Amino acid sequence: MATQGMLWDRRRLIKLIVPLIIEQILSVTIGMADTVMVSGAGEAAVSGISLVDSINILLINIFSALATGGAVIGAQYLGKRDRDSACEAAKQLALSVAALSLVIAAFSLIAKDWLLAAIFGTVEPAVMANAQVYFFLSALSYPFIAIYNAAAALFRAMGNSKVPMLISAGMNAINIVGNAILIFGFHLDVAGAGIASLVSRIVACVVVMLLIVRPVHEIYIRSLFPLKIDWKMVKNIMRIGIPNGLENGMFQIGKILVQGLVSSFGTAAIAANAVAGNVAALEIIPGSAIGMAMVTVVGQCVGARDYDGAKKYVRRLMAITYIFMAALNIPLLFVIPQVVGFYSLSGEAMTMATEILLLHGSCAMVIWPAAFALPNALRAANDVKFTMIAAIASMWICRIGMSYFLALNMGLGVMGVWIAMILDWCVRAVVLVGRYLSGKWKTKQYI
Repeated sequence: MATQGMLWDRRRLIKLIVPLIIEQILSVTIGMADTVMVSGAGEAAVSGISLVDSINILLINIFSALATGGAVIGAQYLGKRDRDSACEAAKQLALSVAALSLVIAAFSLIAKDWLLAAIFGTVEPAVMANAQVYFFLSALSYPFIAIYNAAAALFRAMGNSKVPMLISAGMNAINIVGNAILIFGFHLDVAGAGIASLVSRIVACVVVMLLIVRPVHEIYIRSLFPLKIDWKMVKNIMRIGIPNGLENGMFQIGKILVQGLVSSFGTAAIAANAVAGNVAALEIIPGSAIGMAMVTVVGQCVGARDYDGAKKYVRRLMAITYIFMAALNIPLLFVIPQVVGFYSLSGEAMTMATEILLLHGSCAMVIWPAAFALPNALRAANDVKFTMIAAIASMWICRIGMSYFLALNMGLGVMGVWIAMILDWCVRAVVLVGRYLSGKWKTKQYI
């Protein structure tokens, strides 16, 4: 009998990857739309949204990590031709992320002022006021983001990336139209951006849940009731989700600590860092999308015990990643000043953002795929502890330690923070490529 892994021909890979790339573009544009459309209200508004987004990204990455755990388990069960277990994993994933996100949302709403003051206490009062408004509205959306991510990950585990792409397109449309009405029509500025994002995420969550309960799919949620926890299944999901969540969480905590460092350089530096972060997210879209495809393809191969197929697809997907990253970033390097010009920045902030993006784009197409796309193949094979330890160690030593050294001791300011990030990429790439080539990921326990 042919294994599931051997069924990933060129047509299926294209069908999986192209919607993932489009979805990643759409997901990035939500943050960009908020920043660009609110930029007319001044750098304090842009900076307030930027500071809160660093917290939002931390939590979204934790939710996504749990979703990835569910997706890996679901993909492996499909590789084993065990649909019943795949569907049970879907239900347990939905219950787990719903419970966790409700707790986090409640805590964020109660402690929002204390959290912002503790992390970003040195910012200007106008920036803090905008951050408080945006954080309140963001916290309300956390359960909807978490549940949407879980259901979207299940669709991708089936190889169906078209559904999340279409929902993401609708979410973006609602967000942009909402921004236009609330920011430009009602002059709500940061509040308008937050409300539009909240509404778009609620709609996306409702739509994806209505679809994932349909039995026409290979994986579907039969019923959330009774609300019974299958601890063995949850353990399988958490075995991948928790190390991945710790890795992503520590990574984002590091970014928040560095963001606090950036905030000490003034509003222009905060705004430049925010804009650079928005555009830099575009520069890594192909790698992010194909990294998500790794979870589906390698996960199904591992579930079918087809390790030769897994290696073949890893090589193919990594080659595609490098080609796509170069195809995007080489032309983009020539138009970065024009792209930054879309934001209403001061001359100082615009110059900083342009310099940062030239560095980031040049390095992203060479180093980023090995540092961030390849590890998804290891995670899909249950080799999550090694990737977690390697990533956390590199993040604390390079991204945080070197950020303070380069930014403060060497006087490089915000540019030092981004150079430290590139050093982090280099260390991750060397260590994780070595792990993959060692073949130890093939010895990990599977479901």
